[in-house]
This record gives sequence, structure tokens and C-alpha cells, in this order.
Amino acid sequence: MLVWPWVAVAAPPGVQTNAESAALVDVASGRLLVSKNGDKQMRIASLTKIMTAITAIEHGTLSDPVKVSGNAAGKEGSSIYLKAGEEMSLENMLYGLMLRSGNDAATAIAEHVGGSLEGFVHLMNEKAEMIGMTRSRFKNPSGLDEEGHLSTANDMAKLTAYAMRNPVFRDIVKTKTKSAPNPNEDWDYKWSNKNKMLSIYEGADGVKTGYTKLAKRCLVSSATRNGQQLAVVTLNDPDDWLDHRKLLDHGFRYYPLEQVVKKGDRIENMPIVVGQTFSYPLLEEERSTVRKEAALLDPNSSAYRLGERGTLTFSLNGTKIGSVPLYDENSPRLTAKEQATFEFQESVRYEESGFLLWRLQLQEVVRRLFVLQE
Repeated sequence: MLVWPWVAVAAPPGVQTNAESAALVDVASGRLLVSKNGDKQMRIASLTKIMTAITAIEHGTLSDPVKVSGNAAGKEGSSIYLKAGEEMSLENMLYGLMLRSGNDAATAIAEHVGGSLEGFVHLMNEKAEMIGMTRSRFKNPSGLDEEGHLSTANDMAKLTAYAMRNPVFRDIVKTKTKSAPNPNEDWDYKWSNKNKMLSIYEGADGVKTGYTKLAKRCLVSSATRNGQQLAVVTLNDPDDWLDHRKLLDHGFRYYPLEQVVKKGDRIENMPIVVGQTFSYPLLEEERSTVRKEAALLDPNSSAYRLGERGTLTFSLNGTKIGSVPLYDENSPRLTAKEQATFEFQESVRYEESGFLLWRLQLQEVVRRLFVLQE
């Protein structure tokens, strides 16, 4: 299971929202900064499509043509007006899904990637379990009201932090307008993003709106400033645009990224140095409380022979928040291009790397074989 540490936070000045449930998260670290009724299970409307999109990106091939079934074309609710028998690339359909919240696109994507709606929903719930969304259950790919289709603000914050580390997902949700070929007319589809935060908040770069009569107004938004990306989730919030501005402002003001160590810093009384810069969102009063602990490798270990000398681990309030490798002062690893500690590593479109796709498919087959044997 992939989870981020949910570190207890000291209490900065409070921030008030009109949401029934809300969460603010630092995307890179996954640290939960604010939570209001964050574990309350609620309907999430089209915020569901965040899970639909990341599941399709990871399990599908973006260039594949997706054929629209009669079931997909006739799906109720918000639509991009697909017609039965029409074909569109999975990539373009994902834009229609996330920018215009097309329920027809959600259904077509699910049927194509999962083989059936049921198969795709199984993949969604598998992904939720892997991320650590312990209080979520998906019943459909669109977010239409259905008994038992529930999540929480905290769980959706986890999902958003996970999805926003995928470069394909990031590119889609930050797009304000998108055109796509329309096989039924002599004009292209043109979709404008429903997420007004992209226009009204400095640095906004995602992610999804949602509404049903039972769920009410739901919103997930994200923004990046000074190299830090935050995301807000609100459920049943009649004043969500204003509340998201307040919560993002709150996060950037009170939880800026603090550089804990810098690449090349020497470990005291040891001939080794830090191999990677580590930053973390911290309240001012927390900055002096981060604990560091160095652990050296056995010289006979394979990792040692490959150049590593140990690990420097960081903890806050007794909870591990990250770690970086340690190297000799003259190690060639220190001249390599540095990536952010929490960076999504496989930053490549899946159809552009046959080997990566093959490897992921092989891993999935092996995993399923072991599951069947258990």
C-alpha cells in the first residue's frame, strides 16, 4: 500500500469554511495541513472523475481509439455529447472527462479500459486501496449518486496528491481550453474547463468540479507558488470558490516549504554528505523540531558497493516524514541532476515508452497471478 505520513499539526490561526467537510494538503509530501470533518464519508459527485482519469492513464494507452457504446452515449447528466459508434482517442476523451465532466466520456473510458463498467470500477477500488483511501468506495466512474458510492475529504486529498504527481494528469487538469476532432460534424469539439479557479487564483493549476442534487457543490483545486503545490478538497460547500482561495492562502502563508537539508551538506563527524535536498511544509514553530538520524550501510551490502553509504531519515512529532541517501564527498552521484524528493519518477506518456508499458503490464499480470494463488 502506498501511503504518505499524516503528521499531526500544531495549530496556526484557524481558517473558517462553509464546507461540511474540507481538507488542505501539500501535494509533494502528502502532508495534511487542514482537516474539517475530514474522515466523514460523503457523496463526492464528479470529483470521482479524478480517480477515473488516473486509473485510465495508468491502465490504458492514450493513443488508443475509444469506441462509444450506446450505454455511454445515453448516460444522463453532464455530457460532451458523444454519439454511439463514434471513436475518439483515450487522451482526448480524458480532456472531455476532466474539463467538461462528461459522464458519457467517463462511461466510454471505463468500458474501454476496464473491459466493462464493473471491471473498471474494480480497478478504481484497487487503486483506492493502494493509495490508502481507507474510507472510500467507488460504484461508478462518473460520480452519479449511487448507494455506497462514498469518500471523504481526507481520502480525496490523498488521491489528489497522488494524481497530481502524474505528468499526464497534471497537463490535462491545468488546461483551460481544448479542441478535439469531431467525426460527426465539420467543426471540432472545443471544451472550456469548468474550474474557475484557473482564472481567478494566481498559480492555480487544477483539478475538478462536482455537483449532484444529493452531494451538493464539491470542488478540488490546486495551486503552485514558490515551488510549492497545495490542493484543497471541499464537500458540500455553497461558497467553494471563496473558501478555496482562503484555504490556499492559509497554506501558502503558514506552511511554506522549509529546506531541511541541502544536497552536499556534510554529516557531522562523518566523511559523508547528503545526496539530495529535502524540503517539507512546516509551521514556523516546527522548524527546529525536525529530527535527523543517519544510518550507515554495511560495507558488504550491494547498495554500498553501488555507491550509497547510508540514509538520513527525518521525523516530526515522532513520525517519519522522509529520507535521503548519503554518499562519499567525491561521489559522482553528487553531480547528477537532482530531482525533488517526492517527484513522480516515471514522467513519460505511456504510449511513448513501449518498454515502460510492457513492464507495467507484466507487473500487473504477476500481481494478479499471486492474488489468485492466495
